[in-house]
Amino acid sequence: MSKTYYDPADLRKFGKITEWSEELGNKFFDYYGKVFEEGALTAREKSLIALAVAHTEQCPYCIDAYTKDTLQRGVTKEEMMEAIHVGAAIKSGATLVHGVQMMNKVNKLDG
Repeated sequence: MSKTYYDPADLRKFGKITEWSEELGNKFFDYYGKVFEEGALTAREKSLIALAVAHTEQCPYCIDAYTKDTLQRGVTKEEMMEAIHVGAAIKSGATLVHGVQMMNKVNKLDG
């Protein structure tokens, strides 16, 4: 397989971001850990949300990590794909609704 810009091995290096900014890196990981603790949402639900967001953000590292995580939490392939479709619908809807801004600008310039 040819080498790509994103090296899957780099995901394992994520913890090293603290090396160049220890205080902020540690604060991020504290926050990140808190976010994924059980709360009003289960860890399974949070993992599925993370998988959908990983796709809308197009982060290959996150896609790898949360595909594995959701499978380990018993999420089915059908649930995973449905979540991705929800993310895609929101992303495309958000893009299209911003068309109103363009329409407003055109109407202002034409008026």
